[in-house]
Amino acid sequence: MEKLKVLFASAEAVPFAKTGGLADVAGSLPLALADLGADVRLIMPKYHSVKVEGDRTAMDKNVEVWFVENDDYFDRTHLYGDRYGDYADNLDRFSFFSRQVLERCLKENFKPDIIHCNDWHTALVPVYLNTLFKYDPFFSKTRTLFTIHNIAYQGLFAKEEFPKIGLDWALFHIHYFEFYGKVNLMKAGIVYSDAVSTVSPSYAKEILTPEYGCGLEGVLKTRADSLFGILNGIDYSTWNPATDKDIAKNYSVENLDDKYLNKEDLQKQLGLKVDADIPMIGMISRLADQKGMDIFARIIGDVLNKKVQLVMLGSGDQKYHVLLEKMARAHPRNASINLRFDMLPAGKIYAASDIFLIPSRYEPCGLNQMIGFKYGAIPVARKTGGLKDTIHEFDPKTRKGSGFLFVDYKPEALLDAINKALATYQRRELWRALVKNVMELDFSWKVSAREYIRLYQKIVKRPPLP
Repeated sequence: MEKLKVLFASAEAVPFAKTGGLADVAGSLPLALADLGADVRLIMPKYHSVKVEGDRTAMDKNVEVWFVENDDYFDRTHLYGDRYGDYADNLDRFSFFSRQVLERCLKENFKPDIIHCNDWHTALVPVYLNTLFKYDPFFSKTRTLFTIHNIAYQGLFAKEEFPKIGLDWALFHIHYFEFYGKVNLMKAGIVYSDAVSTVSPSYAKEILTPEYGCGLEGVLKTRADSLFGILNGIDYSTWNPATDKDIAKNYSVENLDDKYLNKEDLQKQLGLKVDADIPMIGMISRLADQKGMDIFARIIGDVLNKKVQLVMLGSGDQKYHVLLEKMARAHPRNASINLRFDMLPAGKIYAASDIFLIPSRYEPCGLNQMIGFKYGAIPVARKTGGLKDTIHEFDPKTRKGSGFLFVDYKPEALLDAINKALATYQRRELWRALVKNVMELDFSWKVSAREYIRLYQKIVKRPPLP
């Protein structure tokens, strides 16, 4: 049987360029697909951060990476914008990139069965495939999957910029690009793709509702029979306390006591009271309302008045920087607030934390809880999106479950969940059983990659869009 040919198109991928979780997916999923026998290429822009000679390299022997070169568009310090906001020419940049995805296939004589597009930056790929390249026999068997990693970021541009896309004005229409008088690339990607996926089963259902659909729920309902949710995985070659070079003492479920040496090491480093028995709460997050900072801000004082330690890493909205710095000054012995992602290796926080806080308003998938599981850090999280799919409420009677969840998006609900976790922590034998539970969970990419292969195989059997 001939190998399934997959072109994975992404605006970012580790180790070449990263602003968020999309880069982690694009740097891991293609490798997992190749391990399952697919013939995979990854294509992305050649940013300033890409230190590679020429227009290609290899992630490993099985996955070649193609770079789209254009110094005017991509040779910049940041990917999408700077401190003044988004780059004014982002539509030019990513319409160019999307078209080059298809031109590169022609140049390389690579006929993909599937072009797997990701977020608004690549939403024009299925559009161009079904307009400009519709009658090119080279692509007659090529189908597209469009994955939404976060529907809040849609690629919105002024109506006046539409000609930059290079398509007929007739497509600036409510059924295609038009969205409340603006150009919406994600909307067009949803309409023109053979199938749409999101990064967890629960998020796939949530985005069909007004609460989570960000205005696109109506369009998605028209594609409901082609909408799928596949959970992201994590790369255990990167996130593994048994091999993590950043932590003080490597450990696994077999030598769990060594985890607590990491807590003592971080306490010393951050000037916190050195005591292995004090529950440490970790949080690594963008400081934004979406991540639950608005409700956490209202109870942080209550939390810090308990016998706990709080270690935070992140950056974001200035109002939260001010609040958190104030809290750190008021609680120097039990709070360490690190307001730059490069201040502290994330692995040190996962390894030292007993409890990991994820109070998100919405979370398409979430990687923190999966990484936390591997490091034995128990999540306290809101029951939404991928958090709902991966965390199950711990039952002290059966000793089954993997964390503590709350439903209502309210400060008191979050505080109740934290208190429940702290009460369980005091029952040390029970807590140890819970930690062992989560460290043995498997969220590796191989599970998700198999689901993607099955979805690809389903898509390629479909007739082309009319």
